[in-house]
Amino acid sequence: MSPAKRSVEIMDTTLRDGEQTSGVSFSASEKLTIAQLLLTEVKVDRIEIASARVSEGEFDAVKKITKWAKANGLLHKVEVLTFVDGDVSIQWMQQAGAKVMNLLTKGSLNHLTHQLKKKPAEHFADVKEVLALAKKKGIDANIYLEDWSNGMRHSPDYVYQYLDFLITQPVKRIMLPDTLGILTPDEVREFISAIVERYPGIHFDFHAHNDYDLGTANVLEGVKAGAHGLHLTINGMGERAGNAPLASTIAVLNDFMPGIRTNVVEKSLYSVSKLVETFSGFRIPVNKPVVGENVFTQTAGIHADGDKKNKLYFSDLMPERFGRQRKYALGKTSGKANIENNLAQLGIQLSDQDLKKVTQRIIELGDRKEVVTQADLPYIISDVLDSNTIEDKVRIENYALVHAKNLNPSVTIKISIAGESYEEQAQGDGQYDAFMNALKKIYKQKKIELPLLTDYAVRIPPGGKSDALCETVITWKHQQKEFKTRGLDSDQTVSAIKATQKMLNII
Repeated sequence: MSPAKRSVEIMDTTLRDGEQTSGVSFSASEKLTIAQLLLTEVKVDRIEIASARVSEGEFDAVKKITKWAKANGLLHKVEVLTFVDGDVSIQWMQQAGAKVMNLLTKGSLNHLTHQLKKKPAEHFADVKEVLALAKKKGIDANIYLEDWSNGMRHSPDYVYQYLDFLITQPVKRIMLPDTLGILTPDEVREFISAIVERYPGIHFDFHAHNDYDLGTANVLEGVKAGAHGLHLTINGMGERAGNAPLASTIAVLNDFMPGIRTNVVEKSLYSVSKLVETFSGFRIPVNKPVVGENVFTQTAGIHADGDKKNKLYFSDLMPERFGRQRKYALGKTSGKANIENNLAQLGIQLSDQDLKKVTQRIIELGDRKEVVTQADLPYIISDVLDSNTIEDKVRIENYALVHAKNLNPSVTIKISIAGESYEEQAQGDGQYDAFMNALKKIYKQKKIELPLLTDYAVRIPPGGKSDALCETVITWKHQQKEFKTRGLDSDQTVSAIKATQKMLNII
């Protein structure tokens, strides 16, 4: 009889730590969709969805997720990052309907001394007060030891002093983050082994960052050392170089640690990866393990020949495990299908209201395209949900784009701003440049400076034909802050104009 496998909890923090990826901000509807997919299709054990006190938008997103989770008996799986701030974060959580807090505390003497300017006993007393309040309000508490990795390197006596205190408190899990992604696999194994042995019976999570591209290797060593849970993100999103990626970690655990089991459904990893890529505008490298477009594509003739002869270029990392197919060329066949069935195949759940809007958008596209492929759907959903969050005060009513050989492109536009109409004409180096020049003339009349365009990216769904949908993602810099807008159309210039209209409404 084979020995029982040890279970490792998977906590996905894409909606909290992953959203700290530079330039990424999910709308409330997007967050809800991702949360639903993670808990019901991917089946991670827990999700960390937000930081307390960040913004009204964040508060609205948390309320939507907790309402859905409560109705489906999943509220205990939804977690929020909180702070040592008396009852402020706890009140925010109560109003948002959350029941599990991840309290951010200091895991190194360096952070404690120079950021909080406090002695260990003072910090412990503050933490104790917050934990007591949380227990009184019926909120479960997990504890982050921020900068724990540096703490173990440079002030281990402090770390153990703090852990000795925490095991006396009403804490469900203790989270050990490599906050700056500095640890080597050997250090991860050494540090976590020592802690797990010293505190048997206590649940420890490991939270790895990927600054040296060691995230996946480090979580593997963390599990070998006895970590009871892992914090991961879809596509490795997160601050700086990001976090340990969900898909790669699950593949590694399943293939190289036969004594370990998780609840994650491998077949759902690719669909959630693509959805998050679309919602975030954070592009997945084509060679990214497991979820990259090229990782299951054979292009060399010798490889294709070898696959026919006893599958010479196959490994255990089979694409079918992740809901994918092996390819030998770019592109794939597509056809019309029932919209809801396509959404179900992608593992996407939408509210009736959002589904109606997405359906209407697909009907409009059907009038202009012969086909709308399943690969188009995440782009369409992203465009519709993103548009729902922006109040339509500025409308681009009409435009005429002229591009002739040996003549500068020119544009005539008519826009409405708060009910007032403006019309202008301009030339430029390209059609979109001419459009922006005409727009600048209008906004100059209103004495408003437009944001600086810092990045312009165009994407077509994999396998798209010449009439495929085109998604334009534009990054703007306005008042020292960057933000992105998206536009979707079969014409590249028109998709850029739609993205620009969203920018005009945001500012």
